[in-house]
This record gives sequence, structure tokens and C-alpha cells, in this order.
Amino acid sequence: MTTLLPFLVFAFVASITPGPTNLLAMSSSARFGMRASLPIVLGGCVASAGLVLAVGLGAGATVLNQPAIAALLGWAGALWLSWLGWKIASAEVALEADAATDRPLGAGAAALMQVVNPKPWTVALAVVGVFMSTSGAPAWLLALLFLLMAIPCMLLWAWLGQKARHWLHSAPAMRRFNLLMGALLAGSGWFGLLG
Repeated sequence: MTTLLPFLVFAFVASITPGPTNLLAMSSSARFGMRASLPIVLGGCVASAGLVLAVGLGAGATVLNQPAIAALLGWAGALWLSWLGWKIASAEVALEADAATDRPLGAGAAALMQVVNPKPWTVALAVVGVFMSTSGAPAWLLALLFLLMAIPCMLLWAWLGQKARHWLHSAPAMRRFNLLMGALLAGSGWFGLLG
């Protein structure tokens, strides 16, 4: 277990630091509530763990050996995050969500965001390149441990969004929050691509 401790620290830091899916969970929870945002949390976490598993089983070599694939994923991710950021920033401001017209993104959208986002790929490549060889742990175990670390971290971001809801009592405050979250989400994709 001590050989996995550095990996667990890495998984915690990778999961808790701001990233597009964390921001999406926070924004969704502020608008729709914690329960409605759980599919984003689960979809994002399962997809991240799935990337760790896929890279551990060999997909990482394909990405590393084909720079065009990595570049395509980067551009697709930046465009996808820009579209999601625009949707958040331009969302109609309502203090209570209308269940008939307003719905948070689902698990599939959050999972797709992870697949086209450079951060989870970088994390997965680091897991395999650094921790799989040093710990001797199989890819499935690292993926499972990453999932178990990522879920509470992303739930914390969703909880922060839920708490932010208490400060968003007016339409102008909600509009500013949506603009900020949308800009951060869109910017995170371009920063990851160009940074």
C-alpha cells in the first residue's frame, strides 16, 4: 500500500484542482441543485478512470505516437468546452430552474467532455508513465483507485456550487456567476490547448 501512496496523492491533486468538469459540476449544482448534478459528477469521474484504464492498456501509446490524434483531441476539447461555456454564460437567468425547459447536462456529456479534454489525458498518461511502473499495480487497480479518489473531490465542487446558490439571490448575481463560470470553462480548454 505504501507504494501506492504517491499515486493517491497525485490522484487527489489531479481530481481536486480546478478543471473543466469540476467547474461544470459547480455551475450545474448552483443552478439545478446537488442531486440534479450527480450525473455530471459520476459521468466525469467514470470517464476519467476509464481513460486511466484505457491508457494503461495501451491507448496512451497510440496518442503519444500519433501527434495528429493528440492535436485533434485538443482542438475538439477546446471547442467543446467553449460551446459548454457559452451555454452556461448565455443561459437564461432564473432563480429557480424550470423543470420543463431547463436541464443540467447528463453523464454522457460529462464523459464526452473528459474524453476530448487534454487534462484527463495528461493525467492518465502521467498515471501510466510514472505510477504504473513504480508501483507495479495493474491498470485496473489504478483506474479504480483514481475513481474512488475523484468522486469525493468532484462532489466537493458540486457542494461548493450548492453553497454558492445561497449567495445568488438575485438575477444579476446569477447572471454574473453564469458569466464567470462560462468564461472559466471556455478558457480552461484554450489554456490547456495553448498553455
